Amino acid sequence: MGDPSGIGPEIIAKALSKPQIRNLASFKIIGDLGIYKRYSKKEYKNCSFIDLKAIQPKCFKIGKINEHSGKAAFAYLEKSVELLKSGEINSIVTAPVCKEAISLSHPSFCGHTEFFAAAFNVKKYGMMFLGPNLRLLLATRHMPINKIPAVLTSELIYETIDLADKTLKNTFRIKKPSIAILGLNPHAGEGGLLGKEEIEIIIPAMNKAIKHKIAVSGPFSADTFFIDRQVKYDMIIAIYHDQGLIPIKTLYFTQLVNFTIGLPIIRTSPAHGTAFDIAGKGTADPASMIESIKLATHLSQ
Repeated sequence: MGDPSGIGPEIIAKALSKPQIRNLASFKIIGDLGIYKRYSKKEYKNCSFIDLKAIQPKCFKIGKINEHSGKAAFAYLEKSVELLKSGEINSIVTAPVCKEAISLSHPSFCGHTEFFAAAFNVKKYGMMFLGPNLRLLLATRHMPINKIPAVLTSELIYETIDLADKTLKNTFRIKKPSIAILGLNPHAGEGGLLGKEEIEIIIPAMNKAIKHKIAVSGPFSADTFFIDRQVKYDMIIAIYHDQGLIPIKTLYFTQLVNFTIGLPIIRTSPAHGTAFDIAGKGTADPASMIESIKLATHLSQ
């Protein structure tokens, strides 16, 4: 259910109110029933609720960052891992959480992606985004911009390319996938005039991938790459968070899905945040949640 103070309960309720979504699978909603009932009092045959009673009504502040909501959101995640490991569920769709709220009680928390990777002891994993005509993978995730050059290595780039190739083949059943990678610097470094990371880090990683029969092209200049929505690659690799997410969210915000790759289970989520500013007002758009549910059920079959 995500952060109970955000729009998570509302977009879940709106998504499951649609018969075409409920017919896709049987659902278990993990959260606080008392809060969820503010958005839906209906009961459906194939939708059951796991009520953790993780937050007291007096501690609940809709649309506000607070430690109690953060603790509840984290409890929902821990319960989902328990159910996934026991085999009671085979995939998870996570509503948005507030990292700041969770960090008030769990300071090391930096996001769903890292949480699930640690829970399943996975070392090679990635944050992938899917729109109607694009798949995009981040080489680095939630990291301050000034730290990116220090962590950027040829090995990191190669592992990202390799993970993209394996995911396209094994999860999406694409026999001969094609991958594009963006440069770090303006104009992809302009031959070294605007930065040497392309020459010294990205291109060597690409050459290694090509030697391993992976079809990867680039590095491309990010400022023009997304002009054509019909990108002719099966996956795009962006070097850092905003480089990839600004264009793909601009193109497909309401249709975008976040998919954690590399896990032994399926985990998807809407590609937006808790939207505290509209929480509780009944105006939240469930489109991204709907697409997340559709992808999770499809990949779980």
